[in-house]
Amino acid sequence: MNDVVVTGFGVFTAFGYGVEALSEAVFAGKPGFSEVRRFDTSAYSASHAATFQGGGPVPTQLEALLACAREALDMAGHDGADLPVLLGTNGDHAASRSFWEERHEGQQPDGTGIEDTLPARLPARLATELGLGRPRLAFNNACVASTNALVYGAELIRTGVVHGAVCGGASILTEDLFAKFDSGQALAVDEAIRPFSLGRKGLLLGDGAAVLVLESAAHAAERGAVPLGRLVGWGLSSDAHHQVQPHPRGAGLATAARRALRRAGLKQHDIGYVNAHGTGTELNDRAESLALHTVFSQRPTPPPMSSTKSMTGHLLEATGAVEAVITLLALDKGLLPPTVGFRERDPGCAVDCVEHTARPASSSYALSWNAAFGGANAALVLGGSA
Repeated sequence: MNDVVVTGFGVFTAFGYGVEALSEAVFAGKPGFSEVRRFDTSAYSASHAATFQGGGPVPTQLEALLACAREALDMAGHDGADLPVLLGTNGDHAASRSFWEERHEGQQPDGTGIEDTLPARLPARLATELGLGRPRLAFNNACVASTNALVYGAELIRTGVVHGAVCGGASILTEDLFAKFDSGQALAVDEAIRPFSLGRKGLLLGDGAAVLVLESAAHAAERGAVPLGRLVGWGLSSDAHHQVQPHPRGAGLATAARRALRRAGLKQHDIGYVNAHGTGTELNDRAESLALHTVFSQRPTPPPMSSTKSMTGHLLEATGAVEAVITLLALDKGLLPPTVGFRERDPGCAVDCVEHTARPASSSYALSWNAAFGGANAALVLGGSA
C-alpha cells in the first residue's frame, strides 16, 4: 500500500486568495466576520458572515477553485495532466436563482447555465479548464463533502489506482443559503462564533475554497517533489441519529476518528492537536466534546482543541479542505490556532480549548474532523512534512 503525501495546496477565504493571507489571519486570531454587503440582510435576524471583501464581483465557486488549484499545482510543481479531480460542492446555483428572479419579474428566462447547478459540473469544468485527468467526482454531503473528497482521493492513491489526485471543495455565500440557516435560527446574532463557550448564539457562514494535491510518497520522490505534509489516516461513519442533530454523545464522530487512527497505525498519545468541527451550537459542541473524550479515553486529558470556524466562519462543503490546510500549517509552524470569541467555558464542554491566542506546541500528528446533517462524519489524521 502507498503512503499519501500533500505536495501543494491553495486556499480562498474571507481573508483573500492564497495560503499566506489565511495563515497570517488565523494564527493571529483575526476573525473574518463583517456585515454582509452582497445582499440585503434587513429581513433576517443576523447580518454578519465571513465574506470576501476584495474588489470586483463576488467570485463563483469555479473561479475560486481555479485560483486555488493553480496555487496548489504550482506549489506542487505538477501540471496536473493525469490527476483525477474530487471536489466537495453543492453546485453553483447562480443560474437557477436568476431564472426564478426573472420569472418573478415577468420575464421569460432561457435557462442558460441551469446545468451548472449539478454538483458534477464543477469538477468537470475545473478539469477541462486546467487539463486535469479522470475520474472527476463531486461529493455533496454537506459539511463533510470536501473531507470525503480527500478521503476518497487518498484511498485511490493508497490502493494504487492512481498516483495522485486534486482534491478540495468550495462554498460561496449566497442569500438563499443565508436565508435557510437564518430561518432555522442557527445564525449568531451577536456577530461572532463562540465554540465551547457559554453565551454562544450559533454559527456564522463564510466564503471558502481549498484544493490540495495528494500524491503517493513514491511518486512525489520520483519527481523530486518536497512533501508539505502527510495524510496518514482517514475514517468515515454515519450514525443516522437525526436529520440535523448529531448523536448526543458524538458516537459517529468518535467512530470516524477511531477508524482514522487505526488506518494511520497510531495510538491516542500520538495526536497533539484536534482541529474541531466547532460550529458554536450547543448540540454540536457538547456532542463533539464527548466524542473527544471517547476517542482519547486512555489519556489523562485529551489533546488541545480549537475551532478555526471562529475565524473563517462555517464553510459548508469547503470546510474540511480549508481546515486540512490550516491543520497542516499548524504542524509546520508548531503553533495551534486559537478559538477567538471565547468567553467562559461551558461546563458541558470539558475540553482544553486553545482560547483567544495561538499556542506554541510541537506535535507530529493532528486530527481534523467534521460532522454533517444526516449523521455523516469524517476524520483525517495529518502528519508533518518530516
